[in-house]
Amino acid sequence: MRVDYSSLTRPKLTVAPSLDFVAPVLARVYVPRMSTSQPPSPEAVFDTLFAYQRSAALKTALDLDLFSAIDEGANTAAAAAGRCGASERGVRILCDYLTTIDLLEKSDRTYRLPPDSAAFLSKRSPMYMGQMARFLLMPGVKNNFDDLTGAVQRGGVAPSGNTVATENPIWIEFARSMVPMMVPAAHGIAAALGIEKAGPTRVLDIAASHGIFGITLAQRNPQVEVTAVDWAPVLTVAQENAAAQGVGGRIHLKPGDAFEVDFGTGFDVALVTNFLHHFDHATCTSFLAKIRRALKAGGRVAILEMVPNADRVTPPVPARFSLTMLGGTPAGDAYTFDELRDQLEKAGFADVTAHPLPTPETVLIARAV
Repeated sequence: MRVDYSSLTRPKLTVAPSLDFVAPVLARVYVPRMSTSQPPSPEAVFDTLFAYQRSAALKTALDLDLFSAIDEGANTAAAAAGRCGASERGVRILCDYLTTIDLLEKSDRTYRLPPDSAAFLSKRSPMYMGQMARFLLMPGVKNNFDDLTGAVQRGGVAPSGNTVATENPIWIEFARSMVPMMVPAAHGIAAALGIEKAGPTRVLDIAASHGIFGITLAQRNPQVEVTAVDWAPVLTVAQENAAAQGVGGRIHLKPGDAFEVDFGTGFDVALVTNFLHHFDHATCTSFLAKIRRALKAGGRVAILEMVPNADRVTPPVPARFSLTMLGGTPAGDAYTFDELRDQLEKAGFADVTAHPLPTPETVLIARAV
C-alpha cells in the first residue's frame, strides 16, 4: 500500500496552559520594572522544565495503546481503562493531560482523537508512528542528555555515550522502529531521482538500516538493483523488510563499516540517508569522495538530512537537530545547504539541488563529475 503524505498536516507544537497561580506574583514583581504593557510570563520556562512529562505521557499512552482504544470507541476514562487494563483514575488523569497538549480532545467526559493523533498514533491508521517511541526514548538515546552540560563543555558527547560507536545495538532498534517516519522521505527521494523512468539502475544504499530507501526505489522501478551497506545485525532487518515488500531478490547485502567496506564501482545512484550529520565537516567531505569513486561519471548521489537555514535557528525542527548531534556524537551537526554543497563540490560533485519534503528533512541531489 502506498500512502500519499503530501496532504498531511505536521503535528502542532503547543505549550501547556498558563500557570494561573503565578500571575499575581508576576504582577507585583515584574510590572514595575517593565516598560511594556504586558508583564513577562514564565510559561515557556515551566513548559520546558516539565517537558519530560510530555514524552513520558505520550510513551505511556502508546504502551497502553490508548489512542487506538479511543479510536475504536472506548472514549471515556472508564471504557478506556477497561480496554487498556489500567486504573480509571490513571487513565482519566493521563487523558486530561494529553488533552492539554492537543493530543486528545475532550467534551464533557468523552475523549476523541484530533486529526494528527488519528493519523499517527492510532494503530487503525496505516500511517501509525507510535513504534518510533521505542527508539527515540530508549536509554541509549535519551540518557546522554542527562549530561548535556558536559557535552556543551566538551563540544561533543562523552566516549561512553557515542551513538556512532562500532555496531552500537541501538541501530537495530532504529531499523525496527523508524520506518513510518522514513516512508515519505523514501518516496521523495524516488521522485527527485525520477527513478521510475531511470531504466536499469545500480543503487548503493549507505547505512541502509531498515532498507526502506532502497526498497522504495526497487518497488517503483523493477530494473533497480540495490547494494545495501550496514552492520550485519542491522542488515537482517533490511533483508526482512525487503522480503516482506516483494523485492528481496534485488536487495544485495554488503555488511561492514561504511568507512572501511570496499563499495566497488559502477553505481548509477548512491543513497546517503541520515548519515552525514553524525560526523564533522572534513569527515563528511572525505566520505563523499569515497562515494564519488563508487559512482559512474554522471552518476547521482541523494542525500537526506535535517537542513537548517543559514541562520541556524529556522525552521525549528532541523535547527534543533544540532543539539541532538551535540548530545549523541563527538562532532556531528545539522549542516546548512551551503555547507553540504561545499562538502559535495570538494568531493567531486556538481549541480547540487535541494528538494523539500512533507517532513522536516530535505533531499539533496548532486551529479558526479
